[in-house]
Amino acid sequence: MDLVSACRIFTSVAERGSFTLGAAAEGIPQSVASRRVAALEKHFRQPLFDRTARRAVLTVFGQDMLAPAKRLVQYAEALEHHAAEAKLRPLTLAVPETCGVRDLALLDAAAREVDVALDIRCAGPEQRAAWMRDKAVRAAVQAVPPTEAVWVVPLGLARPPAPGRHEGSPGSQGSVSPPPPPWPSPSPPRPMRLESLRPSRTEPALRRVWIQPEDDVPYVRDVLQRAGHRAALLPAQISVAASLVTAVGAALRTDDFVLASAGQAHELGLLWRPIAEAPVARGYSVVSDIGEDALLVQTLLGALLARALGAADA
Repeated sequence: MDLVSACRIFTSVAERGSFTLGAAAEGIPQSVASRRVAALEKHFRQPLFDRTARRAVLTVFGQDMLAPAKRLVQYAEALEHHAAEAKLRPLTLAVPETCGVRDLALLDAAAREVDVALDIRCAGPEQRAAWMRDKAVRAAVQAVPPTEAVWVVPLGLARPPAPGRHEGSPGSQGSVSPPPPPWPSPSPPRPMRLESLRPSRTEPALRRVWIQPEDDVPYVRDVLQRAGHRAALLPAQISVAASLVTAVGAALRTDDFVLASAGQAHELGLLWRPIAEAPVARGYSVVSDIGEDALLVQTLLGALLARALGAADA
């Protein structure tokens, strides 16, 4: 027997003095109301209504039970209200700033389809880690080495296309770039060697590789800088940019490159090539103090999150 439902119809009938009116108020047939009250009386082993009266008149026992039955119904309604409010409490999720707006919007929409309200916050790796330490977010996409990652995003060198420029060779500065070709490319891009950026007598200008703040982590930065050293590049040729905007701006006005994923390069209107000497990649996993949150993000929303991170493009 559903004790709460039985008490709800019991109080409704008692307040109106009629099984017909009480059942109508609860939106159920009178026969169902009568069965629920009879089940409640069987449960208590005492009659709640005087069956000899023409109206629904409470017995002495029924009068004693009316107040606690009302309290039970009120508590149940309050519990349902709190449960609805708890489901609406957003799951704050920290994600990399490199995620595209459209991909995050698709992630948010998919979460709401499974009754999860996401509060997505974008930040760099250090800020995401700080938010988790301070419990400012419930879950975060944490940057980890690819060997420990759930999602791996290969990185390469990106630069604007320019009329008459051959990839891997210097072009004229200040040229207007046409839109990039369709992506993904029908054929895999040819890997680029870092040694092609080595200054020479004919091309003394430094061509730099700008590392985004998202990739300012040892397993990306140090690997790329060691590869640059082996390629005889100057230390200044591989540098960490203050922001993604700064890095892309430098690439747009010079012959510099931005370290990026293929999907991110396409979104920025850049041409992308993998690095021959240094197969660097971002690695990500979900961390949370509540295992249920991490499991939800990683399983139910994992495919869309992988797409937002660029791992689905790999």
